[in-house]
Amino acid sequence: MTKLLQWLLGGLLCLAVWLSLLTNIFESEFIQNWMHIILILPVIVVGVFGIYAAFVVLWRVYTFNDCEDAAKELQQQILEAKDDLRKKGFVFETTDKKSD
Repeated sequence: MTKLLQWLLGGLLCLAVWLSLLTNIFESEFIQNWMHIILILPVIVVGVFGIYAAFVVLWRVYTFNDCEDAAKELQQQILEAKDDLRKKGFVFETTDKKSD
């Protein structure tokens, strides 16, 4: 089962439960007392999901690691590739003196 189908199945199950509560299938006094919350439950769920998503994005940006060794290695590989291309006759047009 793909992730999309899992999310669709979960969403449909939640929608079915919400609609059954909304249409008073269970006819419970407890449900009647909470009907004002049940009506806006999808808005609450979307809001909580938005807060969670924003927190995850901000946390991952905050904990983003710099790999200085990998950056140096990549710069060295770029220089080696440029030297190899120069030996083969490629001419670089440089607009910035730092790039070459």
